[in-house]
Amino acid sequence: MTVIDFHTHVFPPEVIARRDAYLQRDPWFGLLYANPKARMASAEDLVASMGRSGVDAAVTFGFAWADPGLCREANDYVIESAARWPGRLYGFAVANPARAGAVAEIERCLGKGLHGVGELMPDGQGYSLGDRRLDEVVRQAGQGQHPVLIHAGEPVGHGYAGKSRCTLQPFYQLALRHPQATLVAAHWGGGLFFYELMPEVREALRNVCYDTAASPYLYHDDVFAVAARIAPHKVLFGTDYPLIGHGPFLRRVRQSGLEARSLELLLGDNARRLLRCGVQTGGQ
Repeated sequence: MTVIDFHTHVFPPEVIARRDAYLQRDPWFGLLYANPKARMASAEDLVASMGRSGVDAAVTFGFAWADPGLCREANDYVIESAARWPGRLYGFAVANPARAGAVAEIERCLGKGLHGVGELMPDGQGYSLGDRRLDEVVRQAGQGQHPVLIHAGEPVGHGYAGKSRCTLQPFYQLALRHPQATLVAAHWGGGLFFYELMPEVREALRNVCYDTAASPYLYHDDVFAVAARIAPHKVLFGTDYPLIGHGPFLRRVRQSGLEARSLELLLGDNARRLLRCGVQTGGQ
């Protein structure tokens, strides 16, 4: 059974080594990583974790910095890492739609072989899901049918560092404006998948998928079975590594009671379809 982690983060070694300096350069990064226990990982760390846990491939991206220069540095590291581990790492590009040059940076990265855009962080980068500048980035990615992965949050429940204001209605409106674009709503889309029980919403969200990143912090494991009934071909296994390790999360998913075909779709087959490329299995 193929396992693809659709949501992982990597940092260049220099950023990991000089974390304190970068805390001062980006308020959102400071919010999420000021605690020294907040884990950061290099591409080497990611591939090693994948090998230990039987993960065949991973979509990976850098941090969505507000500074376009830092986004470019993050993208260069992802480009280099994806080239180093072809068939294992599938890179996505980060950019800040609120700043000049975002579309050009996305075009540059896709031209260098990256497979999509994300994880975009509207709250941390200074724009909303209704921003026309985000529309330009989505259109650019959509021209080549590249997925756009965007941070999403729940409109209810407990607060936490990084809880997003990109909730149900703004994401729904984004999908309506871009019916042909492939959008990935991170963190279960803040529960957006539930509304696919409404026929008109299901139609509007026909090209929206949902990843499971950080699920153990947000939902009871029953969410896997519920989502498998509502949107079986649209849920993507994602850990938010290194926030959550591969091994423990995979055990939870496999013990959630999913039928074999539902498990295959969630763990890898849905992601394989979106990436539109071969995934090496059993690699180290």
